[in-house]
Amino acid sequence: MERIQGGVTAAKGFLAAATSAGIKYKNRTDMAMIYSEKPCRAAGTFTTNVVKAAPVIWDRRVTEEIGRAQAVVVNSGIANACTGQEGFDCCRETAKEVEKNLHVLADEVLVASTGVIGMQMPVDRLRAGVRAMVPALDGSVESGHAAAGAILTTDTHEKEAAVQFEAGGKTVTLGGMCKGSGMIHPNMCTMLAFLTTDLAISEELLREALRADIADTYNMISVDGDTSTNDTVLLLANGLAGNEEITEKNAEYETFCRALRFVNTQLAKMMAGDGEGATALLEVKVLHAASKEAAKALSKSVVCSSLVKAMIFGHDANFGRILCALGYSGVGFNPDRIDLFFESTSGKMLIFRDGVAVSYSEEEATRILSEPEVTIIADMKMGDAEATAWGCDLSYDYVKINADYRS
Repeated sequence: MERIQGGVTAAKGFLAAATSAGIKYKNRTDMAMIYSEKPCRAAGTFTTNVVKAAPVIWDRRVTEEIGRAQAVVVNSGIANACTGQEGFDCCRETAKEVEKNLHVLADEVLVASTGVIGMQMPVDRLRAGVRAMVPALDGSVESGHAAAGAILTTDTHEKEAAVQFEAGGKTVTLGGMCKGSGMIHPNMCTMLAFLTTDLAISEELLREALRADIADTYNMISVDGDTSTNDTVLLLANGLAGNEEITEKNAEYETFCRALRFVNTQLAKMMAGDGEGATALLEVKVLHAASKEAAKALSKSVVCSSLVKAMIFGHDANFGRILCALGYSGVGFNPDRIDLFFESTSGKMLIFRDGVAVSYSEEEATRILSEPEVTIIADMKMGDAEATAWGCDLSYDYVKINADYRS
């Protein structure tokens, strides 16, 4: 497997475009389109929030009942959530506009939205945006990058990743883009992710691979503990790599799963590190837990702790907050056996061993915790299971950004 440049246009047959439709933002792109030259097998995973945005309801029908898609239209600025029948009609009208201009079935068009909840969508601007993007569709790296920029809200940069691997003697490409900065919490988050591949694979295995991977990637990140109404991950496979279709869990399927894990992990970490107001990516590794479920619960408990996140922002080695978060995770363990470490590019430090603090330099701890990527390691000494969760620090700017988000 080799990492390559690009995102959603990296795989064969995928084109993208972006435009300034004036949905809510001014003087910036706010609509994106992804189009495959050939109909795709489609899979998706969506928010667990009971309150689901209209695009989530539309896309679940497309991915679960139809299983095929050829285009995706995304807007930023307005979430099309809590908008009733009018919001769902907006999804249908957007899909019909794509059908009219690209000659693909409206039922094979996916839609996604991100932004302010409760505002109705300007349908005429969405239609105009579709008409503007169709002639601009292009398979270049630059077009994919432009699409990645158009879907951002409070994000500070585009988020893309792509890899190539071999399947059936053919070179296969998998690429993706995502957005996510606030209202990010495990069990999906205020995130949109779009993955494209030219692999030939059955609909059943495509769905299974995506759903299995979500548990260890996007569901292991948290910025602020809020699960959104719009969370969507879509995976499209058009088969243009020319490999023999994967219909069973063989070595080629496992290779695809590894590629999917890599791309989704990279995108998940980009979102966690770009949390609203964040100054650092926080990684929490739990080692030697009694079970995978326990390891995941422990790591997520620490990464979700507001006090731990504030500790990272202040570069303060207040390890008691980590122990506290481990203790209320719901997992039983012996606190007199735990080892805790801090690690970054500035070094690695043991700070707590077998129930007591060790002698350490506060200055060295501060230096390690001052890097843009910081790792907390908790060795539970109970078994062989491990898990990793990602988040960010909690800064003053998080409150500033969210206090006036609608304006």
